[in-house]
Amino acid sequence: MSISTYLETAPLFEIAKYSGKPPLDGIPFSGYPRQHPFEPEKLIFVVDPLGTSPTIMEFKLCDVLYVEDLPSAVTETGESIRIVKIWVRKGAYGVIHEPFEVQDSLQFINTSKSLHERLLRSLNR
Repeated sequence: MSISTYLETAPLFEIAKYSGKPPLDGIPFSGYPRQHPFEPEKLIFVVDPLGTSPTIMEFKLCDVLYVEDLPSAVTETGESIRIVKIWVRKGAYGVIHEPFEVQDSLQFINTSKSLHERLLRSLNR
């Protein structure tokens, strides 16, 4: 099943599991997939969605080679989050969306421990 077919299906949890060896020309990522809200040829992918440092990535659908269903993650409130593994073509370009704080000098979450702690506290409210 192609990634675009997967994203267009409703409900989202009907995934055909990839069988066989992992593709040699792809790099695996595990996380939570969503279709891009404005660009249907792109995928928004949240790596480690329930962890301390979730990362939001963006890929072109044509660069996603395969999708594999993984066990779902469960939030503290009991909400289930579908987790999948995707293989992205080696050499493809992706975008990482990184939170930052607007100040006189920009404070990025990966370089500012205090910003990281404040952001985690605000997300847990």
